[in-house]
Amino acid sequence: MSEVWRAYLGSWDDYRTEVDEYRDLDDERVVVLLHVIGHGKASGVDLREMRTSAVNLFHIQGGKVTRLVLYEAERGLAELGLRE
Repeated sequence: MSEVWRAYLGSWDDYRTEVDEYRDLDDERVVVLLHVIGHGKASGVDLREMRTSAVNLFHIQGGKVTRLVLYEAERGLAELGLRE
């Protein structure tokens, strides 16, 4: 897994995520709404211009993350019943 992320991140300049909002769904799940920032080294793609958003769903037990589900924003909001 770390090799895949390292290769993916290596293709971007200044790749990062910025949190827009945290939402507690219940005692064991937290949703993080975020957007992605980065500039493609080879492609020149600017993610800020593309307004790339995502939803991360953290499952937590005993104060530790036990599962992380990553969604594209629209799909995540729809599947979690959070569409605004």
